[in-house]
Amino acid sequence: MDVEMPELDGCEATRRIRAKHPVSTRPWIIALTAGVMPNDRERAFAAGMNDFLTKPVRTEALAIALARAYAEGRAIAMNGTR
Repeated sequence: MDVEMPELDGCEATRRIRAKHPVSTRPWIIALTAGVMPNDRERAFAAGMNDFLTKPVRTEALAIALARAYAEGRAIAMNGTR
């Protein structure tokens, strides 16, 4: 989720997505931003994003973030809860 989108920023979009889905079916959302300050990261997580990547995206960092999302999805499938 691009954090700095025009009209509706990624944090607000994430809050709206979270409000529409029960915890058990919420999509995994990775913040994507050029912001590298600690408060950028905190803002994304406070909005409900699950992970955080900075631009330019490094292939290795993306692979790690996707592996975390996959692991979380498998854990949910096995346990039935988040």
